[in-house]
Amino acid sequence: MSTAVMVVVVIVVIVAVAGAGYLVWTRARSRRLRQRFGSEYDRALERHGNRGAAEKELMSREQRHQELELRELEPAQREQYREQWTHVQEQFVDAPESAVEQADRLVTVVMGDRGYPTGGFDEKVTHLSVEHGRTLDHYRRGHEISARAAGKEATTEDLRQAMVHYRALFEDLLRVPADERSAAPAPAGTEHGPTEHRPTEHERAEHGRTGRESTAPTGDRHDDEQTPRS
Repeated sequence: MSTAVMVVVVIVVIVAVAGAGYLVWTRARSRRLRQRFGSEYDRALERHGNRGAAEKELMSREQRHQELELRELEPAQREQYREQWTHVQEQFVDAPESAVEQADRLVTVVMGDRGYPTGGFDEKVTHLSVEHGRTLDHYRRGHEISARAAGKEATTEDLRQAMVHYRALFEDLLRVPADERSAAPAPAGTEHGPTEHRPTEHERAEHGRTGRESTAPTGDRHDDEQTPRS
């Protein structure tokens, strides 16, 4: 085999390897962006009609997101906002349209407290999509219903759904980071597994009156939790 032929073969092999590597890289990039942006990936793809252009826009969003000075909420702030949300939900029975409007404002306030820009809706969506792409579709639907409600075109059921949609993003914004959850101290008495249940004075008194032994299970005891209304 002549030297010229060998050079050509080597070049072809290099090009083939480079092409295969590029294909693997682009597929990995697409998979990462789809996982991160969720339905926003499909929206960008539909808008551009081209995967390369859509992914270029999403990567641009990531770059702008890195420039934000985002911050996590303190536990007391989270609790305060949840109390405010409960109050908004209570207003829904008597004034559903007003409650939806308040829910929209509360979500915007939390966004601002986290360090997100709170200008126009499109700007908010662009910045939220990087870390909250999985719940952003809820925000879009809630906003769309709010717009119809402003024109008196939304039913009470529509407004109830808007509250559900707003709450999805609201809870996502209040979510405790994984590192903060892992750093939280375990409740007393649970470091080494379940502890034996010790009857209270009231239970001992009941036992004395009825002659029956307490049937309380061992392990941690949980009171009935109040589930938030949607």
